[in-house]
Amino acid sequence: MPTSSKQPSKPPAKRTTKKAVKPAPPPERPFLRFYHSDRLRAATLVVLTALEQARDPTRYRDALSDIVLELTDSGLEYYFLRPLKLAQVGFVVEQSAHLGMGGVKRVMAPVIRSIIGRMNAPQLLTVCSHIRQLME
Repeated sequence: MPTSSKQPSKPPAKRTTKKAVKPAPPPERPFLRFYHSDRLRAATLVVLTALEQARDPTRYRDALSDIVLELTDSGLEYYFLRPLKLAQVGFVVEQSAHLGMGGVKRVMAPVIRSIIGRMNAPQLLTVCSHIRQLME
């Protein structure tokens, strides 16, 4: 049987160029985030990293509670007190708002500490993951 003198064609060379990375699609729902200080960001990252890498994440409950309270305080300042100041509502209104926010924080702090203080390791890691997502 005669054989063809043609040699089988070589498969095309694989492309070595990387595909362009598309930006992440916009979130399905609208969201608001706030700016916080560089110091608070650094402190947050230290606590999150320590908790995530710990053999026993429950040792960091208090530190995570402190960070959650600081982030809450920073958020209240950013979303409520700062706009009042920008709106120039006046000294009395600003002081009333500060007094009210102080009361809110005094009530929230023990609740936050109690809830985080009872969390197990997987729950703490979930909270850390959520905070990291908010920081992106």
